[in-house]
Amino acid sequence: MANKDLRDWIAELEAAGQLQRVSGAERDEEIGAIVDIHMRKMTNPAVLFDEIPGFGKNHRVLANILTSVPRINIALGLPIETSEVDLVRYWRDYMKNQPSIPPIELNGGPLLDNVSSGDDIDITTIPTPKWHEDDGGYFIGTACMVVMRDPDSGWINYGAYRVQSHGPKLASLMTSKGKHGNLIMRKYHERGEPCPVAVVAGMHPVLFMMAGLEMPYGKNEYDCAGGLLGEGVEIINMPVTNLPVPANAEIAFEGFLHPDDLVDEGPFGEWTGYYAGGANKEPAIRIETLMHRDDPILMGAIPAVPPNDDTFYRGSYRCGAVWNQLEAAGIPEVKGVWAHEAGGSRMWLTVSIKQMYGGHAKQAGLIASQCHAGAYANRWVVVVDDDIDPANMNDVIWSMCTRCDPKDGLDILNGCWSTHLDPMSYSYEDPRNSRVVVDACKPFRRRDSFPEVVRTSTDLEDRVREKWGDMLPPRG
Repeated sequence: MANKDLRDWIAELEAAGQLQRVSGAERDEEIGAIVDIHMRKMTNPAVLFDEIPGFGKNHRVLANILTSVPRINIALGLPIETSEVDLVRYWRDYMKNQPSIPPIELNGGPLLDNVSSGDDIDITTIPTPKWHEDDGGYFIGTACMVVMRDPDSGWINYGAYRVQSHGPKLASLMTSKGKHGNLIMRKYHERGEPCPVAVVAGMHPVLFMMAGLEMPYGKNEYDCAGGLLGEGVEIINMPVTNLPVPANAEIAFEGFLHPDDLVDEGPFGEWTGYYAGGANKEPAIRIETLMHRDDPILMGAIPAVPPNDDTFYRGSYRCGAVWNQLEAAGIPEVKGVWAHEAGGSRMWLTVSIKQMYGGHAKQAGLIASQCHAGAYANRWVVVVDDDIDPANMNDVIWSMCTRCDPKDGLDILNGCWSTHLDPMSYSYEDPRNSRVVVDACKPFRRRDSFPEVVRTSTDLEDRVREKWGDMLPPRG
């Protein structure tokens, strides 16, 4: 049985009332503006654009894809009503069990419906929108897989990096320092060799999700995606680079990143909510082959002022990863982790603990700020007691206001791992930042004498609900 693909997911979204179709929106302004408006409220549906002026009905664009927990649930095969907290638990279990199914190599697939090479290549036939009105061009790679092979081990890695379209046979790739794609590219370039690369734009969202998550170096994302899907991902090898791509993908192209071959890239509206990073020189992709299905669908995951496409799928996964890494570091009694959407799921982490000893809160906060899943582009880590819901910002801020004395409750860390997309990073050349770890727990020495919280006891609430439950809001 063939793998589920993007079209299967779209059909499931439509059946669940999670899809809106829009015909006739043009790509330079209207598509991006419509997507931006939809992303401002997380309950708005995904949007499928067709009949794009200048491109006709044969090319489509899908956006606002993962801005709701129900759509993430559908992609993962979970009940549509699965809650945010249960989604975090799902990711925790996945990471602990690490189900892994290797990909299955095929000789053909729908991606081979249309294959072009040489002078026949033209990626500008894909109706790539200008996603934000002040972008420096058309970014074909937002919800994408950028596939590379480690030259030493042969390990296949793919990640979600932004890819700009510059012409029929020319694109560019932007990868932050420290990311796996950047490390692999540098290995080739330090040897004076071109780096083979394949870009996939339009695939089942589970494959895209794996591209945006922090897998350990050397771990094959195809194996991980197979574990999530419950079957091996069907792949074909690109004809020039021999890099594997999903056989039922919508669009894919391959080429080479040559040493010192740079083009002007950006600016681009990013996940921080700013046109961060500006315009810079980035590696050029010299395209050798273009493939696409009949009636291809370009999928976009559009960074913007949070919440955006990355908010919940990356945030819920990151919460599970930070939680597991805290426990692996020996931190006891972690009760919850939340990466708040206002920080793009990276810049704000809240950790809830049951305090067991003096310094427990500071230990948890410092490790959360520097463990692999929590370190990149972080700004604030707040540690709260176990009576505080880490996903409820009103509770978190109340805890900060009433349980934190700044003179000994704050630690500032300098020179930490960040990205030039962070508008407060040191510089483009030195993309580090500082961050604050906040101990917003009751002082351990006063934990037994700290003023009692003014809140109805569990026993009284149970008795009142038993009598008046039909007129009361649900627990939560």
